[in-house]
Amino acid sequence: MRSIWRGAVSFGLVSIGVKLYSATEDKDIRFHQVHAADGGRVKYKRVCSIDGEEVEYSDIAKGYELPSGEVVILTDEDFEELPLTTRREIEVLEFVDQDEIDPIMFEKTYYLEPDGPAARPYVLLRDALENAGQVAITKIALRQRESLAAMRVRDGILVLHTMRWPDEIRRPDFAFLDEDISVRPQELKMAEALIGSMTAEFDPTEFTDDYREAMAALLEAKQSGGEVAQVPDAPDDGAAVVDLMSALRRSVERARGGAADGESAEEPAAAKKSAPKKAAADEAPAKKPAAKKPAAKKAAPKKAAATTPATKTPARAAAGDKPPAKRARRSA
Repeated sequence: MRSIWRGAVSFGLVSIGVKLYSATEDKDIRFHQVHAADGGRVKYKRVCSIDGEEVEYSDIAKGYELPSGEVVILTDEDFEELPLTTRREIEVLEFVDQDEIDPIMFEKTYYLEPDGPAARPYVLLRDALENAGQVAITKIALRQRESLAAMRVRDGILVLHTMRWPDEIRRPDFAFLDEDISVRPQELKMAEALIGSMTAEFDPTEFTDDYREAMAALLEAKQSGGEVAQVPDAPDDGAAVVDLMSALRRSVERARGGAADGESAEEPAAAKKSAPKKAAADEAPAKKPAAKKPAAKKAAPKKAAATTPATKTPARAAAGDKPPAKRARRSA
């Protein structure tokens, strides 16, 4: 077991160092929400209702909504500044008989273990409680919430039961309580006889969770029958970052004229379309005739893959295959 809290039991002027452990655990069969089509896990995102943006966990605070609709926002620093004396201390307030505590008040149970050299005062308090036949009413703060707690002895261990505050217990408000309902004496005697025939010593090991056992059998049967979904591994976010960096690197190389291997011939041509235009624009002052022919500039990239700009002027490139056609007309 792993301790979830560490502090001290304050008993008069005696302080007993203890560690707190959860005394119970859930044995329910837990399920995940999955996509029925392929078994993929369904994930939820923390999204702000105002701007629709996903919110990082570190940016989340606690908010209390006022009747006016306004929200008071509290941060971790605000909670740390609250004067909570029971944050690291289990303060013993009084001792009472266990029968005086209604079980409806009990919430969760914890084990207390002596911390280091505190074993001797721990045993002293344990034996005193056991001999007195009483339980200690205490206060403790867990997870930023202060609770009442009853401390008693069980199997040589100090056990702590956190309790509800009195105003957290609901009052029953049912109509039949105000009705005058009576039962016949014969019916009452028969019910009491039935109770007497079913009276026994309580042994929790005699009872089982039938639903959980049936669910486990169902899961085992489906697994044996091959009714399981082979869920592919989810894409790694790290791999996505690497792929993005690789794509950006290839884009930079392509812009510089160094296309990666395996690319089609159309990609280098598309990448070079802007280069001749820029070159023509830079040389415009020196080559005024070329600058006077916008059509030649526009068509120049089409022949860039076949003839280099150094051996053919933009005007010549613009003419393309037209000169042979003109000579054909002259011979005709």
